[in-house]
Amino acid sequence: MARAITSSFDEKRIAGRRLCRRLVVGAVALGLLGLAGFAAFAWQPALPEIATPAPSSFALNVVARGAVLAAAGYCSSCHTVPGGQPFGGGYAMKSAFGTIYSTNISPDRETGIGAWSKDAFRRAMHEGVARDGSHLFPAFPYEHFTKISDDDVDAIYAFIMSQKPVHASAQPNALIPPLGIRALQAGWKLLFFRPGRFKPSADHDAQWNRGAYLAEALDHCSACHSPRNLLGAERGGAARYSGAYVDGWFAPPLTAANPSPSPWTSDELHAYLFQGIGQFHGTPAGPMSPAAHSLFVLPQADQNALVRYIASIGGGDARAGSAAAAKGLALQINATSAGRQTDPDARFYVAACASCHYNGTGVINPARPDLALNSAAHLSSPDNLIRVILFGIDTPEGAPGLVMPAFGKGFSDADVARLAAYLRRTRTDQPPWPNLQKTVADIRAQGKGVE
Repeated sequence: MARAITSSFDEKRIAGRRLCRRLVVGAVALGLLGLAGFAAFAWQPALPEIATPAPSSFALNVVARGAVLAAAGYCSSCHTVPGGQPFGGGYAMKSAFGTIYSTNISPDRETGIGAWSKDAFRRAMHEGVARDGSHLFPAFPYEHFTKISDDDVDAIYAFIMSQKPVHASAQPNALIPPLGIRALQAGWKLLFFRPGRFKPSADHDAQWNRGAYLAEALDHCSACHSPRNLLGAERGGAARYSGAYVDGWFAPPLTAANPSPSPWTSDELHAYLFQGIGQFHGTPAGPMSPAAHSLFVLPQADQNALVRYIASIGGGDARAGSAAAAKGLALQINATSAGRQTDPDARFYVAACASCHYNGTGVINPARPDLALNSAAHLSSPDNLIRVILFGIDTPEGAPGLVMPAFGKGFSDADVARLAAYLRRTRTDQPPWPNLQKTVADIRAQGKGVE
């Protein structure tokens, strides 16, 4: 009986081992199969080089249209360093994963895209794959550019190939290992990239859809105004357009969650984006400055369409009535601050700021931005306000003919923190910002950077 029990036990143990081996072999086989499938997906063929097209080979009207589209897509802003040759690359884009440097997209054969065919350019724009078959990093917003029509991509190609070649080799990226391995981007695409052209919404008219096309495809607005997940992909749903940090600045929400006391109406958006300054929101600064300046070239119909779409995100026109109340409160604060002051912080503000930011005629002068209405004073983060105080806004950045001086050299960290705290206390109903002096010191140490 004992032998029978032992024999039965041994047989079960042997059978168990066999089953375990089969499971291991099966798992390994499935893993290898999955790896092979991923490798097949990750591998993209190189496309043939071509002779660099002569600028005369493109129709002038196509090149002209491509110039407008390239400007609206901020091609030069990202592919040109300040003071550098247009489209020569080298612009540093910092992220939590390291620094990526934009590439040379001029028609130089050796260091640019002069050997790229129209099909190779389309593949890069629509699929995020370079001519040599390598995957592009999503710092190049192909998840938006995939929505651009073939005709518009071809027009951009014609414009870029008609520009002056710039011989400038790409600067190596400085990414956290192993994130610099381009094949890994195929995995990112599997998770987050959905290729395909823009599809109009049947629930909206042609103008709204044109604005959606411009904002979501060409202008890639949500790339800056939407937060990202741990892997660097834009978050959707309620988080979409809820604001995000870009190059040390906070891009405010485009939704109704924007804390500005005066709503972003269609009129305000149009003035801000296409005239360089809004009566109630000041002038674009930081990364928004080159974006807004690039939009100046859009034809009037496209300007109106873009404004229509963005205004629909935040619903500012429906809340236009609150602008009058916000304006009245701002003028009241102006009148109070202009009187005799015993508060030393108020005296400091009057001496440093009031000469340019005071509005006492019953009208908010766009050339004298009112700080009670400016989003920077109302945001949960003081970074934007501190950056403007420290580094100012130069003529090329702000509205034509207007300059915000930089106070960083004349003011200490304590001075800037004191001024920011005063504005927060007297111009908003928001809670105080914590650790202001340390924040000022940190931002000062970062420097103005490339803007």
